[in-house]
Amino acid sequence: MPLSPDQLAEIAAQRATPKPTLRAVSEGMEAHLYHAHEVLDHGFVRVIDYMGDDAAIVQAARVSYGAGTKHVSNDEGLIRYLMRHWHSTPFEMCEIKLHVKLPVFVARQWIRHRTANVNEYSARYSILDREFYIPAPDQLAAQSVVNNQGRGAVLEGAEAARVLEMLKRDSNTAYDHYEAMLSETQADGSPQQGLARELARMNLPANIYTQWYWKVDLHNLFHFLRLRADPHAQYEIRVYADVICKVVADWVPIAFAAFEDYRMGGATLSSKAIDCVRRMLKGEQVTQETSGMSKGEWREFIGVVNDPA
Repeated sequence: MPLSPDQLAEIAAQRATPKPTLRAVSEGMEAHLYHAHEVLDHGFVRVIDYMGDDAAIVQAARVSYGAGTKHVSNDEGLIRYLMRHWHSTPFEMCEIKLHVKLPVFVARQWIRHRTANVNEYSARYSILDREFYIPAPDQLAAQSVVNNQGRGAVLEGAEAARVLEMLKRDSNTAYDHYEAMLSETQADGSPQQGLARELARMNLPANIYTQWYWKVDLHNLFHFLRLRADPHAQYEIRVYADVICKVVADWVPIAFAAFEDYRMGGATLSSKAIDCVRRMLKGEQVTQETSGMSKGEWREFIGVVNDPA
């Protein structure tokens, strides 16, 4: 179960006792506050707190850049200008604190984004629950033969059943041993000295669930989302990023729209790539050999400029 009865009761109590405030409030974010958005089989994302909104970005930019932005006639235009020209500090004026429940192997990818504050559930002090991520059948894929970091065809039939059974059996066996090592009572009821929690945890699999509080500013959150909400990102972290995208779109709709346009939907071209585009516009037939690019660069460039249809 993604949320325990105690956590559900805490959420209900928090939402039942709203407090007046003089600070800026995002109505879109208020609707998300404390609610848990379920992810995967046992995970969730929920907003614990936030600071700022679209207006806070504009306010910071006008203090910072002064007369230099007076030609921008409205807040949306200013935010899009900031995003377009890679001005980061105004977006750092907004912050969000999330409570996330996620598999350990996903957490190890997530923690690579080091520009955040993190406090994780401690298995030195507490006992982890018997909750493991088991992929849905449509996510149980073979290793890609063209991408060392990716997945290939989905496993089917007996092979899929064999892998799922191993995942479930090994996870539960490891947890059985974890409980046995912690236990202060033998099978016959006689006392024994249980192993320290900080040692017993090392036998647990990477698909067990952990939890943390994760606080980050909007600029660095956008960087996280650009990488992890990308279609090429690993599915298990991408579904968390997709949920966070929906939350951010309600929190700072103008900034998120600019982010989608310039970061998620845009592309960065090298000077060689720009030169090729200019030559193509003049009617020149440009090839990889005449582009000055490597085969990999050319393949990525063609993927950007070609009509997806």
